[in-house]
Parts: sequence; structure tokens; C-alpha cells
Amino acid sequence: MPPVFAHGRLRLYLLKLLDEAPRHGYEVIRLLEERFQGLYAPSAGTVYPRLSKLEAEGLVTHATEGGRKVYSITEAGRGELADRSGELADLELEIRESVTELAAEIRSDVRGAAGDLRREMRAAASASATQVGEDDSWQAAKEELRKARQEWKEQARRAKDESRRAREEAQAARRQAKEAQDRAREEVQRIAGQLQEQFAKSGGVLGSLAGAWLGGTQGSGADQSPHQPPHGSSDRAADWAADLPPTGDPARDLDRLLDRFRDEVRDAARDHGATAARVAEARGHLAAAAARLGATFGSRP
Repeated sequence: MPPVFAHGRLRLYLLKLLDEAPRHGYEVIRLLEERFQGLYAPSAGTVYPRLSKLEAEGLVTHATEGGRKVYSITEAGRGELADRSGELADLELEIRESVTELAAEIRSDVRGAAGDLRREMRAAASASATQVGEDDSWQAAKEELRKARQEWKEQARRAKDESRRAREEAQAARRQAKEAQDRAREEVQRIAGQLQEQFAKSGGVLGSLAGAWLGGTQGSGADQSPHQPPHGSSDRAADWAADLPPTGDPARDLDRLLDRFRDEVRDAARDHGATAARVAEARGHLAAAAARLGATFGSRP
């Protein structure tokens, strides 16, 4: 049987369980068993060392309650969950598929055990039939065979039901993932439309937001042409947000860049003051950057 969790996936799922609520180690093991519908339960030797490693990395912390360690996720742990949200959705699908595979293996084991039992019972019945006065043993053997067949049918029915539920849940998870992707795509298109509308209202003035605002320029900028970026702005543009590696999802990458942009603008305004003159100048730079971004999104790829 292939491993239930691929490398690094159990660590990610432990963070998800702790993000739902603080839990002690035994409760984490019980929840994993419930998620796999009783078909798989990790050992304490699997779960507790990983919790300790997560704590050493600063992703979880613990408090002692009633003699037990109760683990809670930290902000760093939530940040890793956010960065790996797409991977977490794939993991949910893998868990449902693992449940289906486990159910199929159990069903196969049940069939094999039932077949072995039938052969043993036939052999026992054949041997007892050759002996005079063994009628009672023959009847008992037939009754045992009947009970074994009934038990096998019941186990096969339960395995079939588990497999069907797992398939239905996997299909529902795929639909939810697709809907989430569609919503993210629509949100990106909506933001791009808003930017284009704002650019049109601003008169289409082009400029360099990175050099005038994020680069730290505090003057009026009158000595710079609105169509020419400040000196060194190309170098800053190349290095800006370099610590945010691509996630493979363009919509998510755009959201992260917009969040970084907003935070840096707010930090600059807080550190240097947001006077009426600076806000008016910032409006022009924002309109210029928006126009340039709108043209980027409006062009063919």
C-alpha cells in the first residue's frame, strides 16, 4: 500500500488541524483517524515528533493543561498555511483518494479471507462427511459457513458504501477547488477593470510610482517629467518584492504583490507624514502606475 501522506504532507495537515483549534497530541491522532473514517490512524511515534519539530521551527507553540501539552498554531504557522493553500487543497483531495484506496484494499482482503474460509469449511465438511455419525458436525460446519458468508457480505457492503462516499467527497472537493479558482480569476479581472476605470478618470497620466513613493522621494517631484522614471527606479523595480517567489498561481501572485504595495505605501505615509500636498502628488503617481498596469492587463499575452 502506498504511504497515506507524501513527504511533508503530514506536517502541513497538522498545521491545518491546529489552525482549526488548539489540540493535544491524542486529539490530533483521533481527528486523523476520523478524517480517514477509521481506516487509518497514525501512531504516537509518528505525530508527537512532528509536533515537536513544528514547535522548534516556531510554527506551533504549546501550553500545559491538566498535565497535557496543548498545541496551538503561531502566526508563522498561519503564514505557511496561507502560502501553501493550493497545496492544502490538493492534500484534501489526496486524503479522500487514500480513503478510497484503503477501502478497496480492505474489500479485497475481505474477499480473500472469505474465500479461504469457504475452502477450509468445504475441506472440513468433506472430511466429516466420510465419518459415520458426524451429522451434527456437518450441520455445525454448514452453519459456520453461512455465518461467514453473511459477515463477508456485510463487510463488502460497508466497504462499498465507504468507497462511494469517498468518491462523492472527492468530486465535491474538486468542484469547490474549481469554483475557488474561478472566483479568484473573476476578482483579478474586477480589480483590473477598476484600475482601468481609475486610469481613464485620471486623464491617462503616466509616471513612476516606485521611484516617487516607494523609493522614498519626499519632494514635490516638479523637477521630474511625469513620463520619465526617477534615477535608479529600474534597479529598484527589478529588486522590489524579490522575496516573494512565484507560487504557480498568477492570481495569487498578483494579490501578494498588491498587498506588499499597499503595506509599503502606508508605511511611507506613516513614517514621513501624509500632508495634503503629498497626498495630491501621490494621487498623480497612483494614476500613472494604474494606467501602466491597466495597459499591461489589457494587452494580449
